[in-house]
Amino acid sequence: MGRPILYPNQCVRRVVAAIPPGHYHLRLLLELGDGTRIILHEATVAAIVRAYVDIVTHPTRRATMLTLRRLGKGERKHGYAEWQLVEEGGEEDALKVLTEALSSAETCRTGETGA
Repeated sequence: MGRPILYPNQCVRRVVAAIPPGHYHLRLLLELGDGTRIILHEATVAAIVRAYVDIVTHPTRRATMLTLRRLGKGERKHGYAEWQLVEEGGEEDALKVLTEALSSAETCRTGETGA
């Protein structure tokens, strides 16, 4: 993996969420100040929301980590995709991974202009 890039709020130009024609599930487009464009599927957005809610609504939890796993039919709920981001490792592991990434991260260079 390459060096992480930190995108503070002023480096995010636009977020677009929509269900494209011919599809049933949401896609989320992140347009970043350095020209990077990221499209996420609904399942990924749902996993991010799950992690966010898990942290901010819990009285003591400070971290969680979701890891990609392939789930067989007997392991997942009906209608869920076989590839899922599921909780793995503990809070200490998640804090360690994030702390290490932040220590080597480069901050985006777009500044506060949004351009």
